[in-house]
Amino acid sequence: MNEQFNQVLAQRIIPVVAIHNAKDADPLADALIAGGLPSAEITFRTEAAEAAIKAMARRGDITVGAGTVLTVEQAQKAIDAGAGFVVAPGLNPKVVRFCLDNNIPVTPGVATPTDIETAMNLGLEILKFFPAEAFGGLKTLKAMSAPYQAVKFIPTGGLNAQNVVDYLKFPKVAAVGGSWIVKADAIAGGEFDKITQLTREAVEIVKNL
Repeated sequence: MNEQFNQVLAQRIIPVVAIHNAKDADPLADALIAGGLPSAEITFRTEAAEAAIKAMARRGDITVGAGTVLTVEQAQKAIDAGAGFVVAPGLNPKVVRFCLDNNIPVTPGVATPTDIETAMNLGLEILKFFPAEAFGGLKTLKAMSAPYQAVKFIPTGGLNAQNVVDYLKFPKVAAVGGSWIVKADAIAGGEFDKITQLTREAVEIVKNL
């Protein structure tokens, strides 16, 4: 795991973003930095993802990763755009091996013990638990992770300001995916002050643990 990604994990909450217009990348980065979370996972769910990653990566003051990476081709685009880490909703061994071969931290999604063991056999120790709430939330994660002492998780999906504290208190949670911080409609509406405020609130949650 590289130092840059370790710094992202140390923040404990990673903003997860679907951005539809690359022109919003810079003001979004400004908003996140002002709120105290200089990182973002830009999901490949939109056509603007690659350009947004490139715009944020070239700034040098925010760590940007690529999310919803489904193929090796997307992983290559993400790396070429400057992504510092790659996140996937599922466990695709081809994507994982490609990222490892290119020295890019990769966090694939897992939802079963079989997924976890497959990831461990690929040499991974940080995994995304997704979709967290839909798969039973923290109760499921605690039960499923019990046999695997060396693995930590980034639960994502359905987390919010009300339930995130319980996740963050669980020792096997390295960080969480914070999709509630940056809503697509807030970006589209230019509500960057609102994003900064939600980011600050998320930072306070971590400080008060």
